[in-house]
Amino acid sequence: MPELAGNRQVVTPGEVLAEGMDYLPGDGTYRKGEKIYASILGLADFRGRLVKVIPLSGRYIPKRDDPVIGIIREVRYNTWEVDINSPYPGILLLGDAVEKFVDLSKESLTKYYNVGDTLICKIKNVDDNMNVYLTTRGPGLRKLNEGRIIEVQPTKIPRIIGKNASMIKMIKEYTRSRIFVGQNGRIWIHGGNEDLAIKVIKIIEREAHISGLTDKIRGILEKEAGRNE
Repeated sequence: MPELAGNRQVVTPGEVLAEGMDYLPGDGTYRKGEKIYASILGLADFRGRLVKVIPLSGRYIPKRDDPVIGIIREVRYNTWEVDINSPYPGILLLGDAVEKFVDLSKESLTKYYNVGDTLICKIKNVDDNMNVYLTTRGPGLRKLNEGRIIEVQPTKIPRIIGKNASMIKMIKEYTRSRIFVGQNGRIWIHGGNEDLAIKVIKIIEREAHISGLTDKIRGILEKEAGRNE
């Protein structure tokens, strides 16, 4: 019989989670021989045959189609290197940023994006060597020229968004702010009551594990938004 670690117990990188080919390695794990090991610090999670680790903390690990907020760190001949709040930098190719033909002998890429520019982009692909390719071609993908950027733990993003985006919709409604949540832990906020939006997002990040959080956030929003009307 295959052996399993305890479900929802804290595990560390290199710890054996399961043994036997009946089990499949998921996020936060890797297989070596017949054993599945944890690759990150987190909670062991077993769903049928799938073994994964839910991270307790850590940097963002890019996944295809994730929306992210990136910052241009380097301009090269025909690409940009983008900080995506991850151990792996993003690569933005010219063809994934500009629709028209660009004669690089006559103009620099800085005409489009320069060092320090902040972008809403999407992860187009992640190859086997963890090269992360981005695109800014698509609905809503663009350079940000206004607003504020805050950073939260990437692992708390699902709680900030909420089931069916219920939490972030509520924050937008009460604060009347435009908000974009990147899966990499960066959040853009513009207009309305930006301070209130930031305040409740930080509370969610800090208390994501506590039950009744939605009602608490709604109460804060109702009180604070009403006070500022």
